Amino acid sequence: MDNKLTTEQSNSGSSYSGRSGPLQGMKVLDLSIIVAGGTASSLLADFGAEVVKVERPGSGDPLRNWGPFANGVSLWWKVHSRNKQSLTLDLGSAEGQALLLDLAKHADMLIEGFRPGTLERWNIGPEQLHRQNPGLVILRYSGFGQTGPYRDRPGFGTIAECMSGYIAMTGFPDTPPVLPPIPLADEIAGVFGAMAGMMALYRREVVRGASLAGERKKTGQVIDLSLFEPLFRLCIPHIPMYDLLGIVRERVGNDFPDAAPRSLYQTGDNRWLGLSATSQSTWEALAHAMGLSDCITDPRFTDNASRLQNKDSLNEILQNWLGSRPQDQILERLVPAGGVVGPVYDSAQIVNDPHYQDRDDVVEVEDPEIGPTLMPGIIPKFSDTPGAVEHAGPRLGEHNAQVLETWLGYDSQAVAALVDKGVI
Repeated sequence: MDNKLTTEQSNSGSSYSGRSGPLQGMKVLDLSIIVAGGTASSLLADFGAEVVKVERPGSGDPLRNWGPFANGVSLWWKVHSRNKQSLTLDLGSAEGQALLLDLAKHADMLIEGFRPGTLERWNIGPEQLHRQNPGLVILRYSGFGQTGPYRDRPGFGTIAECMSGYIAMTGFPDTPPVLPPIPLADEIAGVFGAMAGMMALYRREVVRGASLAGERKKTGQVIDLSLFEPLFRLCIPHIPMYDLLGIVRERVGNDFPDAAPRSLYQTGDNRWLGLSATSQSTWEALAHAMGLSDCITDPRFTDNASRLQNKDSLNEILQNWLGSRPQDQILERLVPAGGVVGPVYDSAQIVNDPHYQDRDDVVEVEDPEIGPTLMPGIIPKFSDTPGAVEHAGPRLGEHNAQVLETWLGYDSQAVAALVDKGVI
């Protein structure tokens, strides 16, 4: 894609001065590529932050090359980079590095996802950035973190998932481990990053508010976030289980190792549903609703410990009951009685579900490249300052002129000169 944009193209993006949401007024520079850092900035952009996505001139973020495509445009890109502005910038050039440092003066947060040491090699590392802007929060993504013996290893989410301990538990006992069909480690790291960034900004504002008038404090900081650690953190009891009890979690299929019943079951009309009754009261309500009250007093199923010990027998009983009835009939009977049960949805069922529709969890966005398209809505829901999906992912360099003019005061001639030099 040609990075030499016309003035009309450069200024065709939405205005960011009137963005809505709780983060209105916050400015973010996103230097990351592909998923993790982009997830963090996407969440911030959904809630009103002005996010400038910095991309390589000519090629852009590799995520633009991920299919599936509509009219030759990545649908990953259209959702993942919604509400963001695209600025092309050659960070390998001295002029591009100087421009980045100028932009950083006006930012609240900078997100990057290069291998450790890359920004330092380009002379735009935390030391130089904080010299320009002491209050800048710098969120650094890498496969294994900025420290430790693995810091220089290349790392994608797949390896992070494997080394987090999560993949060792997926699948059935008689099958190989199973990788998730989404970039799970990257996306969870993105959520952790957005949370961590807001923690650091909260800290910055508290320190500033408590400081003496006119006192200049370095209240920004660097956040070191690997891809494997957030997913590891969500495997909550596994380390003390190993340490104190010698238990290493293994593959258990769809069951939950610590409470029962909980699994997937096939209905009489060959559909699938999930069922969870992992508290005593929920289990008893479910058993009564299914006409299986005798199971409550059955010594095999009287409490959670006994149900776990006899989960195969319990699952067989539940499967026989559920497998003899159509899914709609099951839901009509169990849900009003307090049964925690629900269908296994695909995308078509999600789009047509009235609850998803009522909560605006799927919204339609008009886009000049691919036309109107559905995508996930704003999650979570804020009562007073809700976010909004204002536009889908932008064209490469679409906001070059807009960003340089509004952030740095460049005129059209200065912008054109940077284009001619290949800096943007």
